[in-house]
Amino acid sequence: MSVRVRRVYEPPEPDDGLRVLVDRLWPRGLGKDAARVDEWPKGLTPSTELRRWYHGDGGSYEEFRERYEAELAAPEAAGLLDRVRDRARQGTVTLLTASRDTGHSHAEVLARLLED
Repeated sequence: MSVRVRRVYEPPEPDDGLRVLVDRLWPRGLGKDAARVDEWPKGLTPSTELRRWYHGDGGSYEEFRERYEAELAAPEAAGLLDRVRDRARQGTVTLLTASRDTGHSHAEVLARLLED
């Protein structure tokens, strides 16, 4: 199983496999053709409230991760997570995000959960 996290602003690479946008909002200034997004499961993205808390109040990454994992346990999100996990078993899945710090983003939380 291969799950990668990349910024959506980076040019697509041939070994990206399935390119999945995991942000709730479309990235600013990026055309859909340039992004080459294969799937955009908005149900996998953190809720608006959680995003605002994490980015606005300076919440810790550990607490964000715990809250986000709780959101991902809901039936709709869990089903989407299983679907992407199945695709990752078949080949490479690249999770795309506009986050500058991908190592402390929701995309990294997703990647870790997908590889479990």
